[in-house]
Amino acid sequence: MSPLLAIFLVVAVDVLGMTIILPLLPFYSERLGASPTTIGAIVATFALCQLLAGPFLGRWSDKIGRRPVLLVSQLGTLIGFLILANSTAVWMLFLARAIDGATAGNLTIAQAYISDVTKPEDRTKSFAVIGIAFGLGFLIGPGISGYLSQFGYPVPIYMAAGLSFTSILCTYFMLPRREVVHERNEAAGPGGRRLTFFDWGAYTKYFKDRQLARLLGQWFCFAFSFATFISGFALFCERRFLHDGHRFGPKEVGYIMAYSGLLGIVMQGGVVGRLVKRFGDKNVVRLGFVSSVIGYVGVGLSMKVWQLLSVNTVAAVGGGGLRPALTSMITQKADRREQGVIIGLTQSLMSVAQITAPIIGNALIQRELLVVWAVWCAAAAGLAMFLD
Repeated sequence: MSPLLAIFLVVAVDVLGMTIILPLLPFYSERLGASPTTIGAIVATFALCQLLAGPFLGRWSDKIGRRPVLLVSQLGTLIGFLILANSTAVWMLFLARAIDGATAGNLTIAQAYISDVTKPEDRTKSFAVIGIAFGLGFLIGPGISGYLSQFGYPVPIYMAAGLSFTSILCTYFMLPRREVVHERNEAAGPGGRRLTFFDWGAYTKYFKDRQLARLLGQWFCFAFSFATFISGFALFCERRFLHDGHRFGPKEVGYIMAYSGLLGIVMQGGVVGRLVKRFGDKNVVRLGFVSSVIGYVGVGLSMKVWQLLSVNTVAAVGGGGLRPALTSMITQKADRREQGVIIGLTQSLMSVAQITAPIIGNALIQRELLVVWAVWCAAAAGLAMFLD
C-alpha cells in the first residue's frame, strides 16, 4: 500500500475526530457550568499547548522518525477525548484539551512524512491529500456530531475517541516501519527546519521585508477573524435562533457547519484554481476578505435561519479561496530553503490568533453583545484590506 494512502486515512480520521468536537464543545462546557469566556479559555488552552509543544514534537520526529512520534501524538488525542467524554467538572475540560493540544503534532508530522517519502517535484500534488482530508472532515464531522448529540453529549465524543483509536491502528499497521526518505534536510519544505515559539528573534528578518510583512499581517487578520467566528458561532446561534420552539443546540449548529464544509469542498474542488488562473492570487485574496466582512456583518444582523444560511454562504464561498491563495502568496515570497520556517511562522501566527481570539470574542457574547461580536470578526478581516 502506498504510504500516501495510509497518511490520507490517518489525517482524514484525525480531522474527522476534531470536527466532531467542534460544534459540541461549547454546549458540553456550558452544561458543566462554564461561562462563554471560560469556554473561550478552554478553546485557547488547546492552541496554547499546541503552540508550545508542536515544534518540539517536530524536532523529535526528525531524530527518531515520524511514525513513533505520530503514534504518541495520536495516543495523546485519544486520552484527551476519553477524559473529555467523562468530564464532570470544568477543570477536567481544561485538562483534556491541554493533553490533546500538547500532543497535537499529528498534522504537522503527517506533512513532514509526505515531504520525506515523496520526490521534490511531486510534493505539491502530494500535499493535496491533506487538503482533501480536511475538506471531508469539515463536511462529515459536524454532521455526525449534530446527529449523535441528540443521544447524549458524550456520545459524539466517544465516537471521536473511536476514530482516534482507528487512526492509531492505521498508523501502526499501514505505515512502513522503515521510513523511506527521499530528501530530509533543511530545504525539505514543510518537513524542514523548525523554530519554536521562543525563537521569535529568528523570525524578525521576515518581517523586515515589507511585502512579506504585509502578507503575514493579512494572514494574522484572517486567522484572528476566523478563530473569533468559529469559536463563538455556536454560542451566538444558541442566543439568537430558535428551532421548533427551542434554542439552537449542537444538532442545528453541527448541520450548519457541515453545510459550510460542503461549500468549502466545492470551492477547493476546482473553483479556486480557476479563479486564481483568471484573476490571480491577489484578487482572490481581496475577494475573500470582502466576502468575509459582508458575511460576518450579515451573520450579526440575521434574525431568521434562512438569513443566517444566506450570509454564511457568502462568507464560505468568498472565503473558500482566501486561505490557499494567501498561503501561496506567502510561500512565493520565501526562498525554497526557507519554506519550512515560513510555514512554521504562519502556523505560529495562527496559534497566537487561536489563543487570543476565542477569549475576546466569547467575552463579548457573555455580555450579550452579539452584533458587536460579529462586527469584531468583520473588523479583523477588514483590517487586512488596509494591509494590501
